[in-house]
Amino acid sequence: MRAIIQRVKEASVKIDGKVHEQIGSGMMVLLGICKEDQQKDLEWMSRKIVNMRIFGDDDGKINLNIRDTAGEILLISQFTLYASTKKGNRPSFIKAAGPEIAKPLYLEFINTLSEEGIIVRSGIFGADMKVSLINDGPVTIIIDSKTKE
Repeated sequence: MRAIIQRVKEASVKIDGKVHEQIGSGMMVLLGICKEDQQKDLEWMSRKIVNMRIFGDDDGKINLNIRDTAGEILLISQFTLYASTKKGNRPSFIKAAGPEIAKPLYLEFINTLSEEGIIVRSGIFGADMKVSLINDGPVTIIIDSKTKE
């Protein structure tokens, strides 16, 4: 799994021209799932995101996680995070999991984050979505469950 985490002041996702979900302060997470991803990837990624200390404390130091700030997560499925650009100028998405693998893991990911006490809003898997956000900082982190970084 790969994720791009952005600390946001607010974020929203529109589907068919209407706001589907929106959050205030928290994280906007783009989540890519590859063919080889398993339960262990999901568990590692969800733990990493929930415990990621990217929010400022009273002294302005980045010491707090999303639980500490009562922030929310807007989670968006993003197969293009597995784009390969080695050949030519047209990206290949051959490493990305198909819907039969990715959708159940995506839905389970939402449940896993929610079980941690986080309010999770999400897009619709496979939908054409328009995502808006106000990046706070900006703070943007990329993590990968295969490389553990």
